[in-house]
Amino acid sequence: MPRESCAMRRNRCWWSGNESAPEPASMKRDIPADRAYLLRMMPDEGLPEIGASAMRVRFGNNLIAEQRQRSGAAIARDTARDPMLWFLLMTSAILALFGQIFDAGVLLVAIVPLLGMDFYLHRRTQASIEGLSSALASEAMVIRDGAARRIPAKDVVAGDLAVIAAGETFPADGVVVAADGLLQAEEFSLTGEAFPVIKRACSKESEPGEATWVFAGTRLLTGAARIRVLMVGRDTIYGEVVRSVVDGPQAWTPLQTAVAGLVKRLLVVALVICVILAAVRVWQGFGWTDAFLSAAVLAVAAIPEEFPVVLTFFLGVGVYRLAKRRALVRNAVAVENIGRTSAICTDKTGTITEGQLKFSDAIPATADGLDWLLKIASLAAQQDGIDPLDVAILDHAPPVDPAWIRLRLFPFTESRRRESAFWMRPSEVGVLAVKGAPETVLALCDMDAATHDDWLEKVRDLSGEAKKVIACAWTDFAREPMAEPDGGCKFAGLIAVSDPIRPGVREAMAQARAAGVQVVMVTGDHLDTAAAIARQAGLTEAPDPVSGDRLEQTLKSMGQDDLRRLGIVARASPAQKVMLVKALQDAGRIVAVTGDGVNDAPALRAADIGIAMGLRGTRSAREVSQIVLMDDNFSTIIAAMAEGRQLFRNLRLSFAFLLMVHIPLVATAALIPLLGYPLLYLPVHIVLLELLIHPAAILSFQKPADDGLAVRDGRTNRFFAPLEWLAIAVTGTAIGGAILTVFVLGAEGGTWPEHGRAMAIVALFTALATMLLILTRGATVAGRMVAMCAIAAGFAFSQVEVLGRATHMHQLSIGDWLAATACGILPALGAAILLFTTDSAKA
Repeated sequence: MPRESCAMRRNRCWWSGNESAPEPASMKRDIPADRAYLLRMMPDEGLPEIGASAMRVRFGNNLIAEQRQRSGAAIARDTARDPMLWFLLMTSAILALFGQIFDAGVLLVAIVPLLGMDFYLHRRTQASIEGLSSALASEAMVIRDGAARRIPAKDVVAGDLAVIAAGETFPADGVVVAADGLLQAEEFSLTGEAFPVIKRACSKESEPGEATWVFAGTRLLTGAARIRVLMVGRDTIYGEVVRSVVDGPQAWTPLQTAVAGLVKRLLVVALVICVILAAVRVWQGFGWTDAFLSAAVLAVAAIPEEFPVVLTFFLGVGVYRLAKRRALVRNAVAVENIGRTSAICTDKTGTITEGQLKFSDAIPATADGLDWLLKIASLAAQQDGIDPLDVAILDHAPPVDPAWIRLRLFPFTESRRRESAFWMRPSEVGVLAVKGAPETVLALCDMDAATHDDWLEKVRDLSGEAKKVIACAWTDFAREPMAEPDGGCKFAGLIAVSDPIRPGVREAMAQARAAGVQVVMVTGDHLDTAAAIARQAGLTEAPDPVSGDRLEQTLKSMGQDDLRRLGIVARASPAQKVMLVKALQDAGRIVAVTGDGVNDAPALRAADIGIAMGLRGTRSAREVSQIVLMDDNFSTIIAAMAEGRQLFRNLRLSFAFLLMVHIPLVATAALIPLLGYPLLYLPVHIVLLELLIHPAAILSFQKPADDGLAVRDGRTNRFFAPLEWLAIAVTGTAIGGAILTVFVLGAEGGTWPEHGRAMAIVALFTALATMLLILTRGATVAGRMVAMCAIAAGFAFSQVEVLGRATHMHQLSIGDWLAATACGILPALGAAILLFTTDSAKA
């Protein structure tokens, strides 16, 4: 997998003067034996068209990944395997058979969001191949049949001689065989490193080194190059990254797993009880019509059709609320995981930092001061505005006087580690401006040993602040020099550039730390720079970075407490990022990964929640992520987590409410007929309950997030903690017992069975209202309105004779109504236990 090249290390040493940095990882590739002969071709020798066709047959085309998109019919077949879909259809058919058209229609309508969610979840498992390939060159210039021609990049083959100009993207992996001028490449999309990498041509007599390799998806910044293509398509490093994204497994989120498990259990229980109930009613002598009606009513009461409806609505609300927070949700199910995130693996460049070089410091060494230092730096810079360092200098320095003319340029080379430019203007002495590695430039200048050491100490101080440092010097010439001088220069001073910390990052880090969220910075940079950035970002005051090549050994030796303290992983390859994500997941974390490059794509996919940068991020990173930050601001992640946590809490309370209602509903719908009593619930009663339950569960639990990131609940993959399950079961059972009691006592003490039914319905409606007010803490307008409607409906149907006859209920006395109301309120107070256990579960 791609790692940092020695050329990158040398380039970094040029910036900072730090030659003692530990050996970084390498991006050198091994050349397969069947392709080694390609490097023996002449540097200007291309392929004939016939030879290119033979190479395409032998080594393949230059398509990064090929994957057939699944058809709508295939997705429909997968959706049709959902047992809940068939259970809804069968129950609806039974109701329609017995004339309950309205109830049957309600169930059919409930199928629509279920089908929509299934289609959506199947679609999101496929990454867009077009998106993953968009970072590659669309065309390439190659030598074919002795002439240069521009062809589609997909037609490039192994053995092709590609001609690359400054600013163009490399179409495949290969070795530089000829160079014109200083070659610098941008490999950010593969390594995550923002700074340019020096490249050089490989001679026929030597083995290709790290600095001679170039890679698909990266870009040539300066110079012009001819490369011998050796790896194409799926064999490129980019292709390996894409395959790991497209071919890798993608598990369900904890929410999907929990809801699916809950629905399956309820479906099985409902089916078994319906069959038993129908058989018992026939055995009791009530006949087949009563048996089927009993089973159908129980099925409607027991079927958990609200759960997918509520889930769909809540996720839609989450998408809307996160969008207002500048977080674009590409996958609605990810709304749940962003709220449950307990660890964030974030890259450095472009996420914690701004991802671009900016002028930081200037320390002049002469009496002429800052202006002279900036003038020398700008004279020594390339004026074409391509090199990122030169751009940072030229943006800050005053423009070069148009009267000055550059007569000679000594470009940067690895051996000299400096570049010089000779400028003159009429009737004046010329100036040779020099900039480069501090050790190199200081060695050219006339100064005593103490002064030399003092300036080197300043270089080390700036480097320790994660800044890239260059030194500047000059010397006067009366005429154009024929050779670059190797001494006698005057020292102008030091210039430092940096990749600044994004605004708001320190505050976001503090919020994450206070809320118990572990943040791990994962970067391709070296350890010293990573540690300095971590201090500046407020990630940690005492950074202890772990290098990527030692990550596996470190993770194996870490216990849970040690893993919690892990904060920095430096020089990490894509495979090592995935290793880190899986280690955190194995430790029970819900892991979010942020990234913006192709190198981040495998980790983004492996994470529970992938978060891509919308402004700087490559399209491949966005396509495999569930959330895209539209402002690339790390603090937006924290705001999204706060909204997600509140949304997940709302969703859990809504599901708890549904369970607390369904437990007594199903229990009494089954037990009363099994005990030989007439039916308590008729289809009209189930419809009335649905009209209350659906808006209660969907609209009442919509409390928005408060400012700040609250401490998460102390659970990992469980939807409810054991104590919460116990509170739900106890409350539902108590309500069911109260309803059963008032029905039996009311029926035997009054008109059989309408009196008992009226008392039981009043108790159930009152319990529903009580639970709703408790679970919402009375804080939502919808919750209060539904609760009042439930109480009003119970009163109206039990007190108004016309309504009572329509619903097969007897008119109650005020005393009976008050008794039934009290029997509904008292057991429903158990819902407060759930709030207590929820609050006590917070970490």
